[in-house]
Amino acid sequence: MTADLIVRAERPAPPIRVVIADDHPVYLSGLRMLLDTIGVVEVVGEARTGQEALAEIYRLRPHLALMDVNMPGASGIEVTKTLATRCPDTAVIMLSMLEDRDTFLAAMRAGARGYLVKGASSEDIGQAIGTVRRGGVVFGAAVANWALEYLNKPRESAKPFPELTDRERAVLELVADGLGNASIARRLGLSIKTVRNYLSRIFAKLQIADRTEAAVQARRAGLGN
Repeated sequence: MTADLIVRAERPAPPIRVVIADDHPVYLSGLRMLLDTIGVVEVVGEARTGQEALAEIYRLRPHLALMDVNMPGASGIEVTKTLATRCPDTAVIMLSMLEDRDTFLAAMRAGARGYLVKGASSEDIGQAIGTVRRGGVVFGAAVANWALEYLNKPRESAKPFPELTDRERAVLELVADGLGNASIARRLGLSIKTVRNYLSRIFAKLQIADRTEAAVQARRAGLGN
């Protein structure tokens, strides 16, 4: 009597399902092509605005999202903060054009699991995706130094509105003081257009409707003279 030989082939690991969100079509297309070269990754959706990113992630429930920091409608930081409570099984790796300390810290406070500067190689992105999928946290080299500095500095009293960057908080404090956009621009050495952009982000992050409400909330939190 001969015994049957049963050969059991190992099943390949399921791919890591990824949604990519960026408002620049050329970068978005290039990122998708780059991810297609990483065998364990499957791009299941794309988005060009913050709202589209939320809709696609709610619909597709990917393992991971690669998220641009600056997008129309809602920033990547705002989207990440929403996902942390409404879709916690989707990890976020933030992508940024610039190495900016305040933006990095705001992204991590919002719940991002990684932060990479755009231009990272396919190897770096692949390793970052794998690390985050396994439950780790990943930063680029310069960003890692910021993280260490932040962790090692003496503890400070909690700042109001931790979701805001330091620059956004400075703008809000001047709003609480009753300054107009032109005066804020002169005080901080910014253009009026940049001040308007900061105010738009502040209103979105704090979910407030206008300047008056912003001033009221800022004073209640102790900002302003």
